[in-house]
This record gives sequence, C-alpha cells and structure tokens, in this order.
Amino acid sequence: QDHASIIDGCRLSFADVKKYRHNDMEDLERILKTLPEDRGKLIIVDGVFSMEGDLANLPEIVRLKEKYKCRLLVDDAHGVGVHGEKGQGTCEHFGVLDRVDLLMGTFSKAFASLGGFVVGDKDVITHIKHRARALIFSASMIPASVASAQMALNIIKTEPERRKRLWAIARRMLKGFRDIGLDTGDSETPVIPIIIGEDEHCFAFWKKLIARGIFANPVISPATPPGRALIRTSYMSTHTDEDIEIILEAFAHCAEEFGLRK
Repeated sequence: QDHASIIDGCRLSFADVKKYRHNDMEDLERILKTLPEDRGKLIIVDGVFSMEGDLANLPEIVRLKEKYKCRLLVDDAHGVGVHGEKGQGTCEHFGVLDRVDLLMGTFSKAFASLGGFVVGDKDVITHIKHRARALIFSASMIPASVASAQMALNIIKTEPERRKRLWAIARRMLKGFRDIGLDTGDSETPVIPIIIGEDEHCFAFWKKLIARGIFANPVISPATPPGRALIRTSYMSTHTDEDIEIILEAFAHCAEEFGLRK
C-alpha cells in the first residue's frame, strides 16, 4: 500500500526490487534473510499509509534494518506536521528519528504549499542532487511556495495547539464513525477511510455525500485492493464542532441508506 511515487522511484532506480506484504514484519524478515550480507539494501516505506491511515511498524522495521545491515528511507508525507510531540513525524512519534537514514516528505500536505524535501547524510544528499533525474530535470520551487512552506514550518514549531486540536478531531471522528457502524479499517491517524467494498457502491455513496454538502475522495482499484473501495476522509485543525456533527450526520444517513451499519 505504499504511495505510487515510491513504486515509480523503485522502477527508475533499476534496482532489484523485493516486495513484502503490507506491514508484515515476518514477511519483511523472510526477504531480508535471502539477501547477501555484502549487498546494498534499502528498505523504503511510508510512515503513514495514505489511503487507510495506518502507521508503518517503524520500531520493528528499524530493528530489522540494523540486524540485516540495511538502510531505511521513510516517506513521511502524511506524518510530518501531524505526528510527534514537535510535529516531526512518525519517526519522532516512535522515537527512531536518529536511526532512519533518509527522511522525505512533501510541502503539499501539512505545509499547504508545493514541493518536497529529503533529509539525510550530507554525502547522500549531494549524491541525490547530482543523480536524481526527477530533481535535475524539474523546475525549482517558486518564491511564493518557499515562503508558504517556511511560514507553515514556523507554525508547526510554535503552535502545537493546532496539532492537539487536529488529534481531538481525529479521535472524535473515529469514534463517531465506529458508533455509526462504519468500517474504518486500521486507521489511527487523521486520515480515516470508510470501507465501502465494490467500486460502483463507492461512487454511489460518494454522490450521496456530495448531495448533502460533504466532499471526500472516492478511492478504487488500483489505489486499493479489488473489493475494498473506500471513501477517504481527512481532517484539519480548522474543522469546527459544527462541521464534525454535519459530517457524521451525513455519513449516518448514507450508511443507513446503503445498509453499511454493522
């Protein structure tokens, strides 16, 4: 369930790519055991899986990467600004920030801008600057986007109450959806999926939400496994209590109409 950009990056690397089952640490270790000790190995994973809002098991992944002498790249697009006491992401949340080799993310989520970043060892970053085709053959960020990202970073650092509000909303929405009887998968973040099932039902449910003034994203295969189409909801600290009640009421009405209450 990694993001498409990770899949594309792996293809562009022309490396020998091995895939393990979603968040299955036994399967990851099984694969690592088969690789030569002296071979360069890089584990790549999302910190927060963007479709269903569950977290990567970073403590165990870090343990395995150290045991089998690998490097670890965490794409924390949905974690930075949201997770961790300081908003530094899922690596901070799990206390493994100093044990991750490369941390990357985007300015298009919590930073409300455009562009992205990669953090790591100076020599590795220099190598990326001179060898990454996607970087070399792209235009630079415009000044307005840089300024927006800088201001957002300052807000993340100095206004932790926004994160507290966001998490209060996320907990309330998760409880509200589950009280309705909706399937929210394994989400433990402000990205909360509502599992619908078949693609056509998902689109019909989505249209009903739109008619009630609620915009969310319908997600179908190949972005999800076949038969696991979902409505992807995500939240901001600026959502009001009134907004939350309107959202829950709309989902409750649609769930009743579609027979999705458990």
